[in-house]
Amino acid sequence: MNISHSGQQVMLAGWVQRIRKLSGMIFIDLRDRYGVTQLVFTEAGNDVLYREAGKLGREFVVRAEGTVCERSSKNAKIATGEIEIAVERLTILNSAVTPPFTIEDETDGGDDLRMKYRYLDLRRNAVRNNLELRHRMAQEIRRYLDGERFLEVETPVLIKSTPEGARDFVVPSRMNPGMFYALPQSPQTFKQLLMVAGFDRYFQIVKCFRDEDLRADRQPEFTQIDCEMSFVTQEDVLRMFEGLIVHLFRAVKGVSLEQPFRRMTFEEAMNSYGSDKPDLRFDMKIHDLTACAQGSGFSAFDGAAYIGAVCAPACASYTRKQLDELTAFVKRPQIGAQGLVYVKFNEDGSVQSSVDKFFATDRLRAWGEVLQARPGDLILVMSGERRKTLIRLGELRLEMGSRCGLRDKNTFAPLWITDFPLLEWDEESKRFHAMHHPFTSPKPEDVPYFESDPGRIRANAYDCVVNGVELGGGSIRIHDEPLQQTMFRTLGFTPEQAEEQFGFLMNAFRYGAPPHGGIAFGFDRLVSMFAGLDSIRDVIAFPKNNAGRDVMIDSPSSIAGEQLKELGIMINGE
Repeated sequence: MNISHSGQQVMLAGWVQRIRKLSGMIFIDLRDRYGVTQLVFTEAGNDVLYREAGKLGREFVVRAEGTVCERSSKNAKIATGEIEIAVERLTILNSAVTPPFTIEDETDGGDDLRMKYRYLDLRRNAVRNNLELRHRMAQEIRRYLDGERFLEVETPVLIKSTPEGARDFVVPSRMNPGMFYALPQSPQTFKQLLMVAGFDRYFQIVKCFRDEDLRADRQPEFTQIDCEMSFVTQEDVLRMFEGLIVHLFRAVKGVSLEQPFRRMTFEEAMNSYGSDKPDLRFDMKIHDLTACAQGSGFSAFDGAAYIGAVCAPACASYTRKQLDELTAFVKRPQIGAQGLVYVKFNEDGSVQSSVDKFFATDRLRAWGEVLQARPGDLILVMSGERRKTLIRLGELRLEMGSRCGLRDKNTFAPLWITDFPLLEWDEESKRFHAMHHPFTSPKPEDVPYFESDPGRIRANAYDCVVNGVELGGGSIRIHDEPLQQTMFRTLGFTPEQAEEQFGFLMNAFRYGAPPHGGIAFGFDRLVSMFAGLDSIRDVIAFPKNNAGRDVMIDSPSSIAGEQLKELGIMINGE
């Protein structure tokens, strides 16, 4: 409602957010899903109604009927700030106890308390807006994909457990004693079977489940935009789903992204940014100093396989305390560096370093030339095993980007990462594991390396990255049985194990499988990025905490002995 509705009779229903009493007048802010409207009661106008309003408390549910009037004291902060309702009839639909925290945008409730009373937290504008954004994005996704002739097909939730990837959540089967379903980590095999069945364009906004440790961008149950296409190349898939991302940014945020998105190989990303999901809102590339930083007698460098550095602009003024903080940052267990070397290129042209007793000024200036350091810049150097050091420098780069104010949430830098390794060697199990999943196709020219050098094989795989966040990933799939059997054999599956786990897929391939490929986007991550949030928990209606618990309904919980007996399950220790 607005000032144009003045004089109209209206009826509103909602929750009492705030009550103010001023010399014979009571003002009540009534909140519903659409906003807040001020109700006014006057003692002189209707004494009975005035006393009834005086009985109301926060979060009471009421219905009010009255006339729209222009406010004498307007509130420009809300959409209805020019009007109020002169109430003529009030009905208390339900009373309420005092809530455990204020139902305001800036609430006094902590995370744990708000999660326990999530149904109250959802009344807050900030949280409700996130879910409205989620709804709008889901509609735009469906609109785009429907326009590109994709069919939305539901796939099973109770499926077969597979050994690759994260741990499965398992569900006992009462009708099949001693046997278990698994909740799907993704609909991967089913969407491939849909391609075999001739449904050439499939999508689903689908719940997936992974039993893994949680963090800000992980939940045990999450939602992904799952898509697959037949008779396509990698280029076809990238073009189609680049279009989806561009459509979402334009339709939902009013942001136009430049096309085509930048392309970068996995190796380039790791070597230049220390990450396979680089944040390109700022430059600050990693540079290799190995050749020009050894042979000085500094043991940390002379014995290192790799020495790398980043140049932080305008940070030469960092104090010793700030430099110690950076050293502590890279020594955290999550990063695991042994130490950090710095070189300051001061505004006056002088050079200072934590290793200047090992390196002459000319050699330090040579480092600056490699990194194109300018007066006022700070070079930060780490050494060690190549891949680990690159990853550590990548974390340091992000930290410096944040400290330097270079990671603006209103700037978006999308790119595609391609040419991932197909396989990863695991020292503990002494075998190769699929970097993505066992159905990812190798680059055709790399297939001969299955016999000679499996670690060299590149995958026909790709990730969509925006602002250092992997929004989605996919691949062209293996679609013929002999190559799929080679992949299983390289992963250490015996023929019997491959048949037991994936025989249904191999059998389907024998009936004519088209070339196919697809992608899955993390819907929760996408929504949280659009909302400007760091955690996906804030865009999920009823999320779990970091221990995987729903503290509102107290889940997971134990179940009765009779249920366990019926399922044929015994708990250890009983």
